[in-house]
Amino acid sequence: MRMLSRLLAGALAAVLALPADAEQWPSRGLRILTGTPPGGSPDFVSRLLAEKLGDRLGQPVLVEHSASTGVAAWNAVAKSPPDGYLLTMLTGAFSARAAVAKSLPYDPIRDFAFVSLVSGYPMVVATAPNSPINSFADLIARAKAAPFSVTYGMNLPGSVHHLTGELINVEAGTSLRGIPYRGNTQIVQDLLGGRLDVMIETGTIAFAQINGGTLRGLAVSSRKRFALEPDIPAIAETLPGFEVMSWLGLAAPGGTSRAIVDRLNWEVREILKLPDIRDKLAIVGNIPMPSTPEQMHDHIEQDAARWSRIVDLKGIEKY
Repeated sequence: MRMLSRLLAGALAAVLALPADAEQWPSRGLRILTGTPPGGSPDFVSRLLAEKLGDRLGQPVLVEHSASTGVAAWNAVAKSPPDGYLLTMLTGAFSARAAVAKSLPYDPIRDFAFVSLVSGYPMVVATAPNSPINSFADLIARAKAAPFSVTYGMNLPGSVHHLTGELINVEAGTSLRGIPYRGNTQIVQDLLGGRLDVMIETGTIAFAQINGGTLRGLAVSSRKRFALEPDIPAIAETLPGFEVMSWLGLAAPGGTSRAIVDRLNWEVREILKLPDIRDKLAIVGNIPMPSTPEQMHDHIEQDAARWSRIVDLKGIEKY
């Protein structure tokens, strides 16, 4: 009985200690590590969040770009002390990479404490302004009439761009042929030069090119027409039920105190309610997409499972 009393007392003390930890945190500055190069949407959104978080937490929040990107950057976060002072801005590539990797130096679920999804944006199927392809339905009809002849420019194999293209093939019963590139510039040049039929790009990049007249949008991958670009049809208007929303989300190393995670989640959700934040997110084609930690966990798990299914169905080589 005495032993049981001591165990219960210890458990109670541990529970009561969590709010105290949260009250003392943060006692110094925080860092948000991005696994992408500076200048992109993750960098922009991280800086928006860092400024507001710093004001609300009373400590500076700095955005840092890792010398490495992708897996190496995420691994650095996974292996860091879970003290609430290092965060990372994950992207949709995080779950895509989990699906195409032969192996990873971290567990994409257990080694991270998910805080909240931050924002979301669709993928966009676009073509040249003078392309004979009139609509997404027309693209599918042409692809069915000439298997493996219709091409789409994409980011590297295994990217969200590539997997979205292959999901279209699975759902439509087509054989669109993906052509990999290392960046948007060359894809657009080949598209305008008639060497590609369409391209698949993130809304964060494609919307500006469409609004500037460089590209013509055929469809967005959101469940329905995207709020920021309502004139572009949804893929789901041709392929009912189709939906891909890429995302940005804040995470910490696995094992971070739930009290700290909950405080961060509260602050992020409050920040995303601010009109100026919503307006600034819209500049880069994002809409707020706040979540609970559990919802972010489930979203990533389901995202990775969906992409794993596509990798298996299409025989995409893992690397």
